[in-house]
Amino acid sequence: MLTRLVGLGLVGLLLTGCSNVHENTLANGLKVIVKEDHRSPVVVSQIWYKVGSSYEPGGLTGVSHVLEHMMFKGTKRHGPGELSRIIAENGGRENAFTGSDYTAYFQQLEKSRLPIAFELEADRMENLVIDEKEFEKEIRVVMEERRLRTDDRPERKVHEEFMATAYKVHPYGRPIIGWWRDLENMTAENVKNWYDRWYAPDNATLVVAGDVRPRDVFALAQKYFGPIKSRSIKHSEPPEEPAQTATRRTQVAAPAQVPYLILGYHVPVYGHHRASWEPYALSVLAGVLDGGRSARFPRDLIRKRRIAASLDTDYSAVSRSPTMLVFDGTPAQGHTVDELERAVRTEIERLKEERVSEQELDRVKAQVVAADVYSRDSVFYQAMRIGMLETTGRGWRLMDDYVDRIQAVTAAQVREVAQRYLVDTNLTVAVLEPLPISQRPQRARAASGGRHVN
Repeated sequence: MLTRLVGLGLVGLLLTGCSNVHENTLANGLKVIVKEDHRSPVVVSQIWYKVGSSYEPGGLTGVSHVLEHMMFKGTKRHGPGELSRIIAENGGRENAFTGSDYTAYFQQLEKSRLPIAFELEADRMENLVIDEKEFEKEIRVVMEERRLRTDDRPERKVHEEFMATAYKVHPYGRPIIGWWRDLENMTAENVKNWYDRWYAPDNATLVVAGDVRPRDVFALAQKYFGPIKSRSIKHSEPPEEPAQTATRRTQVAAPAQVPYLILGYHVPVYGHHRASWEPYALSVLAGVLDGGRSARFPRDLIRKRRIAASLDTDYSAVSRSPTMLVFDGTPAQGHTVDELERAVRTEIERLKEERVSEQELDRVKAQVVAADVYSRDSVFYQAMRIGMLETTGRGWRLMDDYVDRIQAVTAAQVREVAQRYLVDTNLTVAVLEPLPISQRPQRARAASGGRHVN
């Protein structure tokens, strides 16, 4: 049922239905989405900006994440760290994260404190101060974060090299935290220009989930965010990644205890597919291989044949461009990376040659339904799903039929996506070659006023 809102100075429609999600848009372009959940007197407020590392030009990688740090460094009204202090004094918690397609900030509070979150978030949407001295301190924090999370962690270093090898044109091949040379050359003016270009109400989505009433939230959003002017932000599509013509390989030699393997295939996502069922079939395929203890990887390669010490599968259909279906793991003692790669690719060939059994399909689908139900216990995760879908352009309504679409996947469709996408000409392989670990002491972690990379 569609009900038009009146009397609040808002533009848009309120949607009600089985998902209990309500949507409106302020006159300045800010989209406001409310998910009611009255089980406890808690509210989560998240503001999502349509900008992340995939928007960054060459030479300016990492600027979205650096700006995320600077968003905690003060406005014209509040000094550095004051936002975090106010939220903590009101019994809440706050944080932020940067991804390839978005940057998001959130607060979780007792429901009566929601106006505080709105006031602070609206303030830094419009009035951020990027002080030169604060920037110089924070860019060093980001550099140390890169050292600790990437350069000093061999598996992360391999993953970075894997992505740079898999993507030759599309910016998904660039690290979210940025390349060293770009961080070293970044200026406060670069960050200020990035803020001025992307941080505006017409490039943001405000998601609120919890023990709230939609009309109250829309009224609050109008009060705090409504006066902020829109900027008529224009988006352009990222360059399309050309199809591969052969398997790509890369190797990283680094101090480590065990070798490590990544295999990845370019695959479609919601909104970028030949047929609408493909992302759902890929999700089921991932579950057949790695969905719980009875899935093929843990059952056959880890417990039965003992070729793998660990083996994981990663696929998300929520992104604004096609992504990767990734398998990564370490060989068991007495086995090599080559043996592990052959074993994984043998399991993939089985999917292409044989239809999965109905028993396997039923198991995976039951797990998906259970996971969907369990996820609704988390107010925060409910908001996350909405924010990710909206910011990547897919729309929150995909949530409503997700389980039904998974249930409709057939064994033939699982085999079809395996045959189409899990092929050698679409494969990238990255390997960690362990070097002796030095006795050099671990560097101390730098104090950080910023947040984390997603």
